[in-house]
Amino acid sequence: MNDKAVVLGKIRNAVKGFIVPVVTVFSRERDPYLVLISCLLSLRTKDKTTVEAAKRLFALARAPGTMLKIPQRELEKIIYPVGFYRTKAKNISGINRRLLEDFGGRVPNRIEDLLSLKGVGRKTANLVLGLGFGIPAICVDTHVHRISNRLGWVRTGTPEETEYALAGIISRRYWIELNTILVTFGQNICLPVAPYCGSCPVRGYCPGIGVKAPR
Repeated sequence: MNDKAVVLGKIRNAVKGFIVPVVTVFSRERDPYLVLISCLLSLRTKDKTTVEAAKRLFALARAPGTMLKIPQRELEKIIYPVGFYRTKAKNISGINRRLLEDFGGRVPNRIEDLLSLKGVGRKTANLVLGLGFGIPAICVDTHVHRISNRLGWVRTGTPEETEYALAGIISRRYWIELNTILVTFGQNICLPVAPYCGSCPVRGYCPGIGVKAPR
């Protein structure tokens, strides 16, 4: 077993007691549409706010056809106060329309098609592929990007660069769960500022690149 597999195994065990990211929670229903919409709501928004907004929205609609019937202003009120709620409401309505017109009311399972939906970037597209469809894909957000560089696995400047770099060094068996365990790890132990290095389960494998004030 290589070091990366050991590290990921230790991180997986360490975060078992913590709350997982909100999109991971909704992915347990095995519905790519719920993964897509909850991920859109979560962008630049705290998980607590996202989960409350998503629950309100999914209580009213859980498919493109029914959600598209919700008036724009009403949709804004339902998802408020997620970040950029007006823009997100507009994008969600546009995506619902595209799904109905171009994809038979279903979320597509190709990254090219997902990226053609307004408001969907690589992070969201890969999360939908992985958590929504079970297709191996690496979703890189700020936590995955930071931790991968901090561990010395990659030396990259952007999440997209990190995605491609990790694809070359991480076994595909870990791709889908990578975001869930590293985000949970990054929110609770490997914090952006003053991480808990003293009690970190992988401190013996981590050079702590960029860490200035560890605890």
